[in-house]
Amino acid sequence: MANPNKHAFPNVSGKVFNSDKKILGMGIASSRKSRRKRILIPLHRTQDDSVQRLINFVQPGTYIRPHKHPGKHHVESMLVMQGAVQFIIFDDVGFIENYFTLRASTNESLIDIEPEVWHSFIVLERDTVIFEVKKGPYNAQTDKEFAQWAPEEHTVEAAKWVESMEKMND
Repeated sequence: MANPNKHAFPNVSGKVFNSDKKILGMGIASSRKSRRKRILIPLHRTQDDSVQRLINFVQPGTYIRPHKHPGKHHVESMLVMQGAVQFIIFDDVGFIENYFTLRASTNESLIDIEPEVWHSFIVLERDTVIFEVKKGPYNAQTDKEFAQWAPEEHTVEAAKWVESMEKMND
């Protein structure tokens, strides 16, 4: 059984990684049991790698606190492999500037954003799987800056925020 407080699996090893039904099933099952309703598999072999590659397994109701990646080289790309998300761009005070529905196996499955863009996403379909790429090495202190106007994770306010963002799709 998956640890419900685990955020990620260990980094993969070896010269080649190939996703398969077993790995995807393991990630999906773990995200369903996770307190955060998400878990990731880091594909980069070490946290010091200059390119960070991740597979994110996410469930509806997960809260991705709005954030931005500071620094001129911190671009981020996301490709929805399975399922769908509503990707949301905010201005500096928290107003929605734009949003995009990203859906697997469509022409609208990829987004690429430059540094300093406030963003988050809402999961629209159960068992959504996202491939993400961003600059490394990973440093928890400098990777992202959370929006002060957004609630902290695991709060009643965060749950209400997710609910209000989900209503954009009604």
